[in-house]
Amino acid sequence: MSSINDNISSELSRDLNLFHITMMGLGMMIGAGVFIGIGNAINYAGSGGVILTFAFNGLVAMFTAMSYAELSSAIPRAGGAYNFARIGFGRGTAFCGGWMEWFASSIAGSLYAITLSIYTLRCLAQWDVLPWGHNEIPVIAERLMAAFVACVFILINYRGASETGKIGAIFTLGQTLFLVAVGGVGIIVAIKDPSRFQNFDPFMPHGWEKLLVTMGFTYVAFEGFEVIAQAGDEVIDPRRNLPKAMLYSVFIVTLTYVAVSFAAIVAVKAGPDGLVALENGTRLPPWEWIGNFGPKGFGEAVSRLISNSVLSNLLLTLAVIFAATSALNATIYSATRASYALGRDRMLPSFFAKISPKRKTPYIALFLTGSLVILMATCLPVTQVASCASIMFLFLFFMVNVCVIKIRRNMKNELTYGYLMPLFPLFPIAGIICQAALAVHLLEVSFTAWIVAPSWVLIGLFIYFSYSKSRVIASTDEIHVLEEVEPPKSHHGYSIMVCVANPQTTQNLVSATYKICGARGARVELLHMVPVPDHVPLNDADKYMREGKKGIIDAMNKLSTLFPTGRTLRYCRNFSRGIVSAVREKHSNMLILGWHGKPKSSMVTIGSTIDPIIERTPSTVVILKDCTDKAFKRVLVPIAGGPNGALALEIASIMVEKEGGEMIAFSVDEGHGTIDLKGFVEENQHRLFAPPEMISVKTMKHYNVVDAILKEAKDYDLIVMGCTRRPLLSRLKRAPFPETVARYSGNKPLIMVNSPGYIRAWLNRWI
Repeated sequence: MSSINDNISSELSRDLNLFHITMMGLGMMIGAGVFIGIGNAINYAGSGGVILTFAFNGLVAMFTAMSYAELSSAIPRAGGAYNFARIGFGRGTAFCGGWMEWFASSIAGSLYAITLSIYTLRCLAQWDVLPWGHNEIPVIAERLMAAFVACVFILINYRGASETGKIGAIFTLGQTLFLVAVGGVGIIVAIKDPSRFQNFDPFMPHGWEKLLVTMGFTYVAFEGFEVIAQAGDEVIDPRRNLPKAMLYSVFIVTLTYVAVSFAAIVAVKAGPDGLVALENGTRLPPWEWIGNFGPKGFGEAVSRLISNSVLSNLLLTLAVIFAATSALNATIYSATRASYALGRDRMLPSFFAKISPKRKTPYIALFLTGSLVILMATCLPVTQVASCASIMFLFLFFMVNVCVIKIRRNMKNELTYGYLMPLFPLFPIAGIICQAALAVHLLEVSFTAWIVAPSWVLIGLFIYFSYSKSRVIASTDEIHVLEEVEPPKSHHGYSIMVCVANPQTTQNLVSATYKICGARGARVELLHMVPVPDHVPLNDADKYMREGKKGIIDAMNKLSTLFPTGRTLRYCRNFSRGIVSAVREKHSNMLILGWHGKPKSSMVTIGSTIDPIIERTPSTVVILKDCTDKAFKRVLVPIAGGPNGALALEIASIMVEKEGGEMIAFSVDEGHGTIDLKGFVEENQHRLFAPPEMISVKTMKHYNVVDAILKEAKDYDLIVMGCTRRPLLSRLKRAPFPETVARYSGNKPLIMVNSPGYIRAWLNRWI
């Protein structure tokens, strides 16, 4: 694996302000999709359905936009979803994300190039500039024009982010003003002529079930705000401007689409009978009349809104050209930055990350992206493959919503956020559900896309495992394995991970581990997180791992003769995240670690390292405090019920001396009653390693649980109790009683245990 110091030294120029990147997002979203989507949506869902379609799609897009905004404010680097997946789920998932984003943006760019080519040539043909009529333009001319258009925007992108942002902002501003004008005229016309509101009757002629259909194929009109995340290296004040631009762009687009949809409905003036005539004389309700034209329905409606048909057709053509132009500009930019990020981290060959010394743009990534756009625009059936781009964007959005949950849970204290979404994690979960439904529904729209998309992902996986995996550069946010020796596999399959901090605590951990492993017949994995200072390169990590390595070797010498034992020394900026990651990776069933007393801060309970471990680890956790290798004749087990109480009984039955030992299951009655201790012990007897005659029960009436436990514990050798499950925020106000007992028990040996439960363990394993 390459050292982190091998990273490519390259820097993009920061020239983009809030206006530029907001226009970039708007330009990507307001593409050809909205112009063809309105007519089709009216045909499927009716007059009211088309407005609800864009309103609900805007809401779904806002869910993911908030996820993008939060992550981009904390990780403002070129790469977008690739970077989020890299930090959230690791290299393999990150490569797939960047690979899909590169392909989806590139093929969307080819679609916009062809759209721009078709409308430009038709406009020129209407002005008699070309030798063909507007319905006689040959396909080869359209494809060559598409290639020329792509080359023009490749050149614009090469000139730098500032040029890209300025040119894109101009085109986007033009198309946005046109759509706003259409919406405004529609509202004015409806106010002056209230009879046009009858066009909304019936509101949902085909029922609510058609709404999901229209949301599925019009969602492409909301893809584009993710492009803003790609500009992280080139934005002025990115932590502030990136989230603002994303949320602003989705909000503006949603209002614009709803207004334009409204204008398209009221644009058609019905006769006295409430019907509108087609050219063949057939009379239809206004919404059916618009839907009858399908993709051209929006244009036909707008031509009725503006009395001058020549002017309306010209304005519509110019609007489509503006839309395709700004979208093409944004997609080339996005695809280039996605491939640049892959090259920067050596997921793809390093020449993808080469920066032009003069223009400060990734010119090779741009050239290869442009070649891909031109190839698809001139040779491939773009329409079918464009549906695949929509599915890939939905895959990306799904992944980003999962990433924001995982990164907030695991790395909130490590990152500097410029924006935190409210009501977390409600919106990401809502986005996941909605996007999964839309992606599945697209199977009905384009089966071909569901063949092409997985095929592209499989190609990416092949490239990753055959090329990228062995060459990727380690990032500072990753867990680095400095040394590792795998243990022989135990036939029982039970695995215990022991976190060794320093040689002084090794003996206590070994004694407890020895007893638990003996009862479980488990294999042991000794873990040491190396405390390398942030400013020290990983090449010098050896000098910081010597002390921890000595402690691990001492433990191995004592355990390896009896149990299968391995060791791993790792480095991570955050110790708790590194420990949880090791437990997940090794699929450990139990984690044993020590606690050395009250933390420095009075604002937390157990400590900043152990608290997140208890909350996030998928395995059972055993925390040892002042546990020596002495014999434990009398063991006190305070119990309040639940899985932690059962685990406390189990660990106590392992630690207690089998000859002359005694376990007391203890509860405190504060006047509200207590659990049936005897029944609880009998219910869990099957998992205990001590006979029933060694276990007795005791209940004490007392107004304070902590005082009662401390009073009772004076005559015992060991306390074993379950950890609390209260969330961290509530612990800032008052420490839970298990941790309070631990603090005030002096040098009394104490063990705290935590069992996550099946559902929480599964969630902690993957999120």
